[in-house]
Amino acid sequence: MEYEIKGGAFPIVICTLQKGETLKNETGAMAFMTSDMTMETSSPGGVLKGLGRVLSGDTMFLNFFTAESDNQKIGFSAHFPGKIIPIHLNGSNSIIGQKNAFLASEESVNYDVVFHKKLGTGIFGGEGFVLQKFTGEGTLFLEVDGETIEKELQPGETVLLDPGHIAAFEESVDYDIERVKGAKNVLFGEGLFFAKLTGPGKVWIQTMPITKLAEALIPFLPEPRSGN
Repeated sequence: MEYEIKGGAFPIVICTLQKGETLKNETGAMAFMTSDMTMETSSPGGVLKGLGRVLSGDTMFLNFFTAESDNQKIGFSAHFPGKIIPIHLNGSNSIIGQKNAFLASEESVNYDVVFHKKLGTGIFGGEGFVLQKFTGEGTLFLEVDGETIEKELQPGETVLLDPGHIAAFEESVDYDIERVKGAKNVLFGEGLFFAKLTGPGKVWIQTMPITKLAEALIPFLPEPRSGN
């Protein structure tokens, strides 16, 4: 499988498949495909795994696209302005992604939903509580809101983030929630809690979470008119 990413702030990944190769994606992300591709829709893992995908912001069903001859093309487009980041899994590395992170992958990539094991994270982590975990071997495509910053954390190195700005991180990175200290900081600062990521491992940071974009647009939306 070969691929190229186009489109700038409104990206699309175009994949070229040889006969017998299969890609999977969440329903609704496929933009186009050539005529000699077949599609099959199913819910891998049954109802429970399907419901888990719904909780993580994706769809219950996944589409599987298989090339029936060589050099077949298929395009998967992002749902909102941002980036598509390709990640290669080699069977020993795992990636944890935000809700809605999954766009598409090779069939050999495993996709599961995880709930963070720490109670504090679950109660206060907001967007960071329900996460997506990717394992196996193959290429994975994730959606990221806005621009992307990659940071390689050294062992013991820590970075604090607004939870909504976490796009993904390697499983070797420890993830926790830390309460903001100081009454004025809580009342007038960035919020009640920070996400605390501690290395070693790579972290992908997104610059404009879709939730913040939605909040920024609210003052400019017309108010609903009452019917007469």
